[in-house]
Amino acid sequence: MNPQAAVHHTRVDGIPTLFAHATGPMRAGLVFRVGVADETLARAGVTHLVEHLALHRQGLADYHFNGATKAAFTHFHVEGAEHEVVAYLTGVCASLTDLPMDRLETEKEILRTEESRREVGRLPLWRYGAQGHGLVSYPEWGVHSLRPDDVRHWAQSRFTQGNAVLWIAGERLPAGLSLELPAGGRCPLPAVTSALPAAPAYFSDGTGGVLLDAVVTDTTAARLYAGVLERELSRALRQEGGYSYTTATDYASRRDGCALVTAFADALPDRQDAVLGGFVDVLAALQAGRIAQADLDAVRGRADAALTAPDAAVRRLPGMAEDLLAGRPPRALDELRAELWAATPAHLHAVAVEAGQTALMQVPAGHTADWAGYAAAPTSSPYAVTGRRFEPVGGGGEALVVGEEGVSLVSGAGDGSQRAATVPYGSCAAVLSWPDGGRRLIGTDGICVDVEPALYRVDAHTMAAVDAAVPPAAVVWLPPRQKPPRPQSAGGNGGNGADGGNRAPDPAATPGRSAPARRTGRQTVTLVAFAVLGGLCGFLALLFTVFGAGDPETSTGEWAAIAGFLWGVAALLAWPAVRILRRTRRV
Repeated sequence: MNPQAAVHHTRVDGIPTLFAHATGPMRAGLVFRVGVADETLARAGVTHLVEHLALHRQGLADYHFNGATKAAFTHFHVEGAEHEVVAYLTGVCASLTDLPMDRLETEKEILRTEESRREVGRLPLWRYGAQGHGLVSYPEWGVHSLRPDDVRHWAQSRFTQGNAVLWIAGERLPAGLSLELPAGGRCPLPAVTSALPAAPAYFSDGTGGVLLDAVVTDTTAARLYAGVLERELSRALRQEGGYSYTTATDYASRRDGCALVTAFADALPDRQDAVLGGFVDVLAALQAGRIAQADLDAVRGRADAALTAPDAAVRRLPGMAEDLLAGRPPRALDELRAELWAATPAHLHAVAVEAGQTALMQVPAGHTADWAGYAAAPTSSPYAVTGRRFEPVGGGGEALVVGEEGVSLVSGAGDGSQRAATVPYGSCAAVLSWPDGGRRLIGTDGICVDVEPALYRVDAHTMAAVDAAVPPAAVVWLPPRQKPPRPQSAGGNGGNGADGGNRAPDPAATPGRSAPARRTGRQTVTLVAFAVLGGLCGFLALLFTVFGAGDPETSTGEWAAIAGFLWGVAALLAWPAVRILRRTRRV
């Protein structure tokens, strides 16, 4: 092994430091064990806000620098000349100690703009709920109401000397580096929560592809499995089937001994069935042990080339820093390579079985995966609270129930049973509050219920009781809404594209309604067929209505009966087409 590829451990101002020899511009990073998963839903965005404030004083520079807020870690990194790296790291630490609060409102607006462009994945919400790692699926609702003292406290308690690791890649450790940070200990990793009562599970969303993630033990074999899975998906869905253009996988360590394998395949509307079926077939084949030695060798070869590249140690430094912060000793390259070459198809088969037991799949709207052994992720609560019942204005099947322990939205299901969405006050992750009196209660399981005085004629006394019952720390005051609220349904959640529901992250969206599902090819054919048949029958009914009345061989009663029958048949034939038009949209 190249002796320059070794990583040396030292300390700078009491902060654990990883150093790797490298030529060219110096690279460095300061990593903290704090991220989105450490926040609460009601204060979501505070870590990102601290990151932005800490970087403000850097201004414009000729060298490259940036920051990144992840689920469990926050990174500040820089590349440039030695004196530029020293100035950057020293300046970041100085800003974290004394944040520029005169920039607070400006940085809030910048975060809002950044969030408007951010694509949020739904899988964490469904897997973890509205807490911990699930918060990466939600908007940064807490930013709007964060006060200077809130931000200062978060920075002083999380961005501390004991909660940081420094990494440097260069020809030597830079001279004159000073990292003055508040004293403080190491923060434990955020707890891993679950909103799935059973796995493997699936939910339906309006996107045009299939997305899956699975929790596996963080091993070299698991990394290789992710690479083999990508090859198999590409071979089956693109090369052989021609159904997908993009197939990809990703492997992300949670640094707690587990990792997340994510896989994706895109699909046109008329190929969604084929992509879903092919996707499931690939997973099933790997779980059955059909793993080709040639695929393993190809993936292993690329992985070994990355480990033996001249800059291998440098590229590993940020991940090694995260391992240190998580209490996991970084591993040597020789050890990783030994595991790499010891892996066999049997090891990957074991990973495939483990992944199959924890998988969560997002399927296109209008599709299911129960036929493949996946349980439907819950779109309602197992019970409803007892209390005062408020019927919706204008009638309908949904009703709001406000009780002493929480709130529920209840509606009758098609089989005559009752479905409910319930948020107990004691497990309320956030309460979105608007100036017009509307409230949205979001439970830690991701289920949410709207309490809208205008829609359910909820009196002021009841609204005051709800406000008094929810935890004060969970309240999020939001600006006035641009759209008036609409009735919601108890039969779903925001991750479910079929009926919208009660996990919707968008504060302006109505939880019980979602955009119509994309129209599949089969639905389009059905729409055209019934529209043509209904049109022909309607044309015949029109002809008979106009000309049949003057037929001397047909009595008035017979004419009316035949005309009514023809119009009824035309309506029956047209109704399926009307339903498809109302429930779906073109792509």
